[in-house]
Amino acid sequence: MSAFQDNQQLILALSKGRIFDDTLPLLEAAGITVTENPETSRKLILATNDPGVRVLIVRATDVPTYVQHGAADFGVAGKDVLLEHGGEGLYQPIDLNIAACRMSVAVKNGFDYETAVRQGARLRVATKFVQTAREHFAKKGVHVDLIKLYGSMELAPLVGLSDAIVDVVSTGNTLRANDLVEVEAIMDISSRLIVNQAALKLKRQRLQPILEAFERAAKK
Repeated sequence: MSAFQDNQQLILALSKGRIFDDTLPLLEAAGITVTENPETSRKLILATNDPGVRVLIVRATDVPTYVQHGAADFGVAGKDVLLEHGGEGLYQPIDLNIAACRMSVAVKNGFDYETAVRQGARLRVATKFVQTAREHFAKKGVHVDLIKLYGSMELAPLVGLSDAIVDVVSTGNTLRANDLVEVEAIMDISSRLIVNQAALKLKRQRLQPILEAFERAAKK
């Protein structure tokens, strides 16, 4: 257990943006209100109305790592992030059905993806979801060169860095704005509650009511 915590303190790891916003009603269902807005506060550790619960604001891709190593007791992470992380050391009790989107393949408008795949062409694919992309194309028997990027994925096909991208798509507006088209959906994505396995044993009395409130709220 991290020295940052004591045995009574609960630490929740969240990322800014949609996951944070969609988690707030679930917290409220458990009687917990975050007292500061991460979009306007520079603080990375936020207080709540419960002195025994604090919220860590971290990058979405780092949430599983903080929970796995005990710096946070629990957190909320997208299925996309968990697949890349591998889920080691994490208990994943609840699909919260929030921050819904999908993992998809997209190409520049006019690129003949179907023919390229059918003819066995070697595709250059830009993505930050390397493991997911590798497994997807391996199942299809398509040879790919994977190029790992961390942002502005849509730029890669426009400047000739890649033939395709694998990325999370919500409305598709960003793709259309950059003259890209979605050509294949890989999987549906939603966010899950994840819990540190040691915390689940050592802090069960504190954690269990919150987990149950999250589960009830997620089913509504």
